[in-house]
Amino acid sequence: MYPGQETVSPVLRDAFIHHRRALVDAAARIVGCRWRAEELTQDAFIKLSELDMAQPIERPLHYLFRMVRNHAIDSARRAALESRYHEPGDEEEIARLTGPWPSPENRLIQRETLAMLERALNRLPERTRHAFALHRIDGETQKSVAAQLGVSPTLVNFMIRDAHLQCQTALACYESGMSK
Repeated sequence: MYPGQETVSPVLRDAFIHHRRALVDAAARIVGCRWRAEELTQDAFIKLSELDMAQPIERPLHYLFRMVRNHAIDSARRAALESRYHEPGDEEEIARLTGPWPSPENRLIQRETLAMLERALNRLPERTRHAFALHRIDGETQKSVAAQLGVSPTLVNFMIRDAHLQCQTALACYESGMSK
């Protein structure tokens, strides 16, 4: 059950539940990140639950798509505006002022980033995760990993590539969500 689901009209709630994937797809086309689109779609539903609807909606599915689309456009515009005002040297200045120790906020961001990467890797098959860990964390060569797993070095190369791409995608979505 979604938060606020009990306050949304049954027609809108059912339309949202049955067409959630299409709503997320529509938002993803605008913001360019499926995970961010999932978050925006959920936010739109929460906003929907907060509305006081005196009149029934004539075209509930059209209304939901418009609401999610507008929410995604607002988010994309906000991210573009914030990136426009971000100064390239800000990080260096902050590091100079705070010294070598990361701030509590940076430590939290680092922990969240690691947790997000762990979740992304956990979506991969066990053997792919193991090959990635052996190569990237333990420093094993791809030939050594192949010998340990009993597979070809070419397959190990593909597994490492898949895990790396999974991490890059998750990190890009995480960073685009942090700019809000």
